[in-house]
Amino acid sequence: MTASTDNIGSFYRLGDRPAGERWTVEEAYAFCRHLTYSHYENFPVGSLLVPKRLRPHVYAIYAFARAADDFADEESYKGQRMDLLNEWERLLEECYEGRAEHPIFIALRQTVKEIELPIDLFKGLLRAFKMDVTVSRYEDFEQVLGYCRYSANPVGRLILHLFDYKDEELFALSDCICTALQLANFWQDVAIDLKKDRIYIPKDEMKREHYGEDELFAHVYDERFRKVLAPLAKRTWDLFDRGYPLVERVAWPLNAELRFTWLGGTTILARAAENDFNVFKHRPVLSKWDFIKWGVRSLSGTGSVRRRLASFFQSIES
Repeated sequence: MTASTDNIGSFYRLGDRPAGERWTVEEAYAFCRHLTYSHYENFPVGSLLVPKRLRPHVYAIYAFARAADDFADEESYKGQRMDLLNEWERLLEECYEGRAEHPIFIALRQTVKEIELPIDLFKGLLRAFKMDVTVSRYEDFEQVLGYCRYSANPVGRLILHLFDYKDEELFALSDCICTALQLANFWQDVAIDLKKDRIYIPKDEMKREHYGEDELFAHVYDERFRKVLAPLAKRTWDLFDRGYPLVERVAWPLNAELRFTWLGGTTILARAAENDFNVFKHRPVLSKWDFIKWGVRSLSGTGSVRRRLASFFQSIES
């Protein structure tokens, strides 16, 4: 079945609203806000640290990406994924031309009018979601980084644009943090991704340790698997560390938001290492206490945490 402008709404949560009834901009932003807070994912978007004037824009960006991610991932869209993603891209292009009927794009159009957000960043996200449909294995680490370039890095750049930062050096630092966050999520969710027949651990890394894909699906944990994941975790830490100066280069409240995000990602990575990378048995997660602790830390500084983590990851044996 091919998606169309007429039926795309039926695919994505327009509720009981009468067909053809025009959405106001305020209603569209409210729709995006509801979607943001009602989704099963616990994602810290639009937090109190984001200025009130910017929160609607964050909701619009998140709603756009959340819908596309669902098209690529959710079981209910199986068999229609690429049609829906292609239609989503067409609606994005119409949005940038000043036309929108779906509430997500009505809100996004207003955001684009108020804040200059390059369409290429949204198209990059869509490229990643399309890769989720067509690519399930990666030959080497460079290919994984290539995926992160589209799946993660545009998000950080969009947030910097929202806060009126448009410096290429800051974008590069943001890319390091966003890529590291995506990689930490991959190593955290090895078992979850296997259920979707996705493997983000590079083939050549497993081949080097004579660790087979069949063993991965069987959740075989041994020294070979540890030796596969440990160097990947070290490279991920290096990216976190390389991107950290961004936290010191932006002003309040974005610096606190970034510091909190950085602390969360590095904690996940450190927990995997502390469990000797047995992510099958011990999926690293953040507790409520972590959120409180890092929330307090995010308002002050993380220099000592950064030094401790650097020492910790240097001590890990590959």
